[in-house]
Amino acid sequence: MSVTFGRTTPILRVADQKRALAYYRDVLGFTREWGDEHSASVRRDEAVLMLATGDQGRGEGWIYVGVDDVDALRDEIAPKGAIVRTGPANYPWGARELHIEDTEGNVLRFGSDATGEPDGDWIDAKGARWVYAPETGWRPAD
Repeated sequence: MSVTFGRTTPILRVADQKRALAYYRDVLGFTREWGDEHSASVRRDEAVLMLATGDQGRGEGWIYVGVDDVDALRDEIAPKGAIVRTGPANYPWGARELHIEDTEGNVLRFGSDATGEPDGDWIDAKGARWVYAPETGWRPAD
């Protein structure tokens, strides 16, 4: 017997549900599907996220969301106040990513196909910048 997996719905811990919902709706373009003061589901196209207060998760999670054009996404959301950590930038694994932080410190890695540009820098969870070289791999930036 084979088990079929369905769509994943990451649950991101938030301390302030109203503030998080406003950011996801007004800045990132998600719509609220359902929710109350403790948890809510937001959707943009096929991407569905749950925002939960209380005991679900530890906070400051990272998720990857595939999109068709991260450059167009940046152009759409940056003027609305998106907290851009880095990018769009190409990475050695063949993706071009835009890293956005939400109001709670969660990181959304939006990714599309890499372009012909050189690989970009990486900002880790502590905010330190890393650079990549094929011959040496990742190393902290000087």
